[in-house]
Amino acid sequence: MDHIISRLLIYGSLPDDCILAQMGDICKNAREETQSRDELRARCFRQVKRILNISTDYGFDKNLWHNYLTFRLITDENSFSLTSEKVGAGNGSVNYFAKNDFAAYRELFNYDFSWLEEYLNIDCFSRILHYQAIVKPELMYNRNVSEKVRSLSEKLEQTKSTDEFFDAVTGFYKDYGVGMFGLNKAFRIIYDKDGQPQFQAINNMEVVSLDDLIGYESQKKKLVDNTKAFVEGRAANNCLLYGDSGTGKSTCIKAIVNQFYPDGLRMIEIYKHQFKDLSNVIARIKNRNYKFIIYMDDLSFEDFEIEYKYLKAVIEGDMETKPANVLIYATSNRRHLIKETWSDRDDVQNDNGIHKSDTMEEKLSLVHRFGCQISFSKPGHSQYDDIVIGLARRAGIQMSDEELRAGAMKWELSHGGISGRTAQQYVTYLQGAAQESEQGGIL
Repeated sequence: MDHIISRLLIYGSLPDDCILAQMGDICKNAREETQSRDELRARCFRQVKRILNISTDYGFDKNLWHNYLTFRLITDENSFSLTSEKVGAGNGSVNYFAKNDFAAYRELFNYDFSWLEEYLNIDCFSRILHYQAIVKPELMYNRNVSEKVRSLSEKLEQTKSTDEFFDAVTGFYKDYGVGMFGLNKAFRIIYDKDGQPQFQAINNMEVVSLDDLIGYESQKKKLVDNTKAFVEGRAANNCLLYGDSGTGKSTCIKAIVNQFYPDGLRMIEIYKHQFKDLSNVIARIKNRNYKFIIYMDDLSFEDFEIEYKYLKAVIEGDMETKPANVLIYATSNRRHLIKETWSDRDDVQNDNGIHKSDTMEEKLSLVHRFGCQISFSKPGHSQYDDIVIGLARRAGIQMSDEELRAGAMKWELSHGGISGRTAQQYVTYLQGAAQESEQGGIL
């Protein structure tokens, strides 16, 4: 195996502690008998355990060795894979080197572990080549990754030549991309030990659609139209969803990402204290073949907070133009985002009958940078009843409309008032009660 790995060029920058590099070193030591069998056996078990851990995380099945190699291929961000993501493989000279690497990968796919198992008196590799996972798809956080890896893995298994292998991998790069952005919908920012911002995939993102939000049809249409223009490469605006709490603003953003993910839309959630790193984050995504929404939930600022200045600079005003593949979407309970006080008017000047305040203008200038502003207000009693009834029917709750209305009215009096969130909480309560009743009947 080490001889095969040594032929990798484009895909050859393997960390010493990665599974593939470790397996190559194990095979080399076993062949040259430079390490005891007990030590080699223990090292094999450690690498198989790592493969099992990855497989559990991502729901891999059947041939776990193939799944692992496929996972490496589609997460290896190198000059060739990134170019293939943006413009396809083409007929460039680099294809010669890539095909040599893929020929080596085909050999790794078909590697015969029987000699190593016989030498060490183990059978763990035979087991993971025909593995049956016990997985409940509805409980898988990484279901999206799992489906893509397993699908490509099975396709690569069936290739009969290096050219077919090449076409399958580069076709995947072009369709889905490479690395974490190709496999995941949403990300948050974390910091490494040196304090540098890094992307972390959000694997348990809520699966919601805009149809799950009852009402607010004009608001949803405005958001969809703006996002559709963005993913299609047309002019689009930064978007602010503002209004009463519990009206579905955050749900709309999640639903939009789910809806346009197949079209290359990705979301990066960022918090207020991270705004100082916005420019660095944007610099790392501006040349990728995706459309990115930088998402800020529940955005607002107090008088003493100055982070909004970083945001203003990034949206408009920085020396570098914001990339065409990046938009900023934010939700807020405040129309103007920044708390206003009467003291803001202390510097009001009267100029030919026009009252101007530099302080107020500075605070309002942030919200003015959002060209698409969508208002979400609390529903009236009638709309609230419609939301409750609609959600209850989708949940399969067998109660009359009159019973639902009466119960919803009592519920909102003690649970924060009328809102879509209150309606959802009431229906969730009814679901739990119905499930308890069913379980009691079974017992």
